[in-house]
Amino acid sequence: MANHKSAEKRARQSEKRRMRNASARSRVKTAVKATLASVEGKDAEKSHEVLLDTTKVIAKAAAKGILHKKTAARKISRLTKKVNALG
Repeated sequence: MANHKSAEKRARQSEKRRMRNASARSRVKTAVKATLASVEGKDAEKSHEVLLDTTKVIAKAAAKGILHKKTAARKISRLTKKVNALG
């Protein structure tokens, strides 16, 4: 437990950031699952639209430092390959 005023403030800030990051990570996971579900449904048009939304969510998470830049690129690349495979 924090004993100094500055340490207490740091603890409050860290908790706020943790909650914000958890929310953003959850948003990424939900978007990825939606894309994979649309790929399973074999609907190329819908999959492409969902992929665009998912790409935005992943890129935003990477820009905010929630995901590493290369992790985000890898996720986007793998999802894109799956969507493009539908034709």
